[in-house]
Amino acid sequence: MNDSLIQLRREYSRRSLNEQDVDPNPFVQFGHWLDEAIRSEMIEPNAMILATASADALPSARVVLLKGFDERGFLFFTNYESRKAEELRKNPQAALLFYWGELGRQVRIEGTVEVASREESREYFRTRPMESRIGAWASKQSSVIPGRAFLEEQVNRVKQQFPDDEVPLPPFWGGFRLKPAAFEFWQGRENRLHDRLRYSPKGGLWVIERLSP
Repeated sequence: MNDSLIQLRREYSRRSLNEQDVDPNPFVQFGHWLDEAIRSEMIEPNAMILATASADALPSARVVLLKGFDERGFLFFTNYESRKAEELRKNPQAALLFYWGELGRQVRIEGTVEVASREESREYFRTRPMESRIGAWASKQSSVIPGRAFLEEQVNRVKQQFPDDEVPLPPFWGGFRLKPAAFEFWQGRENRLHDRLRYSPKGGLWVIERLSP
C-alpha cells in the first residue's frame, strides 16, 4: 500500500457520520459519497455487489456496475437470460452493497427490482464499446459452454453478422432498476466503533436512525 493511500485511510478513519450532518435525502447523500469515491481515483468506484435470491430463497451474489441512479432507483444492465435475471423475475427483491475500502465506507441498499424500459436499455447499449456490444450477443450468460474456443467462435460469428459496427441491442439484454426501501450508510471508525445510519421511508419522508456497530 503506497503512502498516499495509507494517509487517505488514516484521514477517513478520523471522520464521523452524524445525523445532523447528512442530507435528509438518502439519494443526495449517496451522490455525495459516490462523488468522493470517484475523486479518490479508486478503481471502479461504481462497482457494487448485487445480492438476489431464488424463488426457494437460495441466495447468490456477484459484482455488477452501477450505470445510473436517481430517485426512481439504481440502474444496472445484464443478460435477461442470466441467473441473476431469472432470480429477479421470480423474486423481484434484491440488495446492493457499495464498499469503498480506501475511504472506510460502505452503503447498503435494499428494495424491489423492475425491468428498465427498452429505450433506456437501447440508449445505454449505444454507449458501450463495439467489442462489448458484440460480447453481449455472443455470450449466453450463465450457461455451460464446452470451452473458451466456443466463446471465441461465437464472437467471430457475431462479427460476421454485424460487419458494419452497427450492433443493435439484443432482445435478451437490458436494464434493471432497484427501487430502494432502505439505505444504510456506514463510516468506519477507530476501535470498530463504526457509525451506521439507516434511512427508512415513512409518510413520504425518510427517517434516519442510528444503529449500533
